[in-house]
Amino acid sequence: MIEFFMAMDPPTVTHQEHKVAVVNGKPRFYDPSEVKAARQKLTDHLANFKPDVPIVSGCRLIVKWCYPRGRHRNGDYRTTKPDTDNLQKMLKDCMTRCGFWKDDALVASEIVEKFWSDIPGIYIRIEEL
Repeated sequence: MIEFFMAMDPPTVTHQEHKVAVVNGKPRFYDPSEVKAARQKLTDHLANFKPDVPIVSGCRLIVKWCYPRGRHRNGDYRTTKPDTDNLQKMLKDCMTRCGFWKDDALVASEIVEKFWSDIPGIYIRIEEL
């Protein structure tokens, strides 16, 4: 089992926000600077928790996205954008890049929640199945 909390303001931009440009009549996808910055921020924080040995079998990924609460109550669910599936895509891509597993296809079960929180960050727990 791997479990940790990354104290940070979680990103609000997601993988879905990539752009398309037409170059020589062909579509070319690219990430805007905000997406690149969010990916780099996640990768930098995740690198501190990289396991010594990557996961090689099926696993469950539990993630709690804790956003600064502002006018909301601590612990209330965040029911606004970004969507959890889009948040997870970027996170799992970054975890793959950092060496948590060989391929995020090993994640066979996911529990994902978004909250407003006094302490912003991302809680991650990985359990081997």
